[in-house]
Amino acid sequence: MQIGIPTETVVGENRVAATPETVKKLISAGHTVVIERRAGVKAAYIDNAYEQVGAKITDDAYTGSQIILKVRAPQGEEIQKLAPNTAVIAMFDPYRNTELDQFAAQQVSAFALELLPRTLSRAQNMDVLSSQANLAGYKSVLLAAAEYQRMFPMLMTAAGTVKPARVVIMGVGVAGLQAIATAKRLGAVVEATDLRPTARDQVESLGGKWLDVPMSDERKTKSC
Repeated sequence: MQIGIPTETVVGENRVAATPETVKKLISAGHTVVIERRAGVKAAYIDNAYEQVGAKITDDAYTGSQIILKVRAPQGEEIQKLAPNTAVIAMFDPYRNTELDQFAAQQVSAFALELLPRTLSRAQNMDVLSSQANLAGYKSVLLAAAEYQRMFPMLMTAAGTVKPARVVIMGVGVAGLQAIATAKRLGAVVEATDLRPTARDQVESLGGKWLDVPMSDERKTKSC
């Protein structure tokens, strides 16, 4: 079976659907993998890295492929390139995607990765949301540190002591927990809050201070 990995066309999307390491596994399983030329360059994977593991570099990864792997679902003219009975595995943003009918008209099978069960299932290792949320939490603190006009950690200098930055994290999901951990590693004093009181233990286990925000009866009901 031929698996095609096209270049991402969404503006600002630098990721690629498969790395040389994962391509090597696919080829070892008996599949043929074709990579669109320069598809991985923005993610720091050059064409030669794919060729070394046995992939073929092509100008059009859609032609002849029975499975298409993408980060973002094909759009516009890309959909027209899909042959009938092709399977596309990508993030489809299905609740806002206005082109889903076109996939059906092309007789294409669409697998939306963001709809896979994220916990306690055999598909857990294909969870694309938690991994990206983790990175988002990490990156958000780095961006904040870059914009902040002072230092995050406490500094003892001959001129005096510089107090550490105080960081407040709103929401303690996957991204929030990573943001707490990252801010703590940078030396900030971290407080965090969430609609779920049970998140307090997670905050404190990472060295953060629980910020207790009183809620109305209506919001308490919604959070339960």
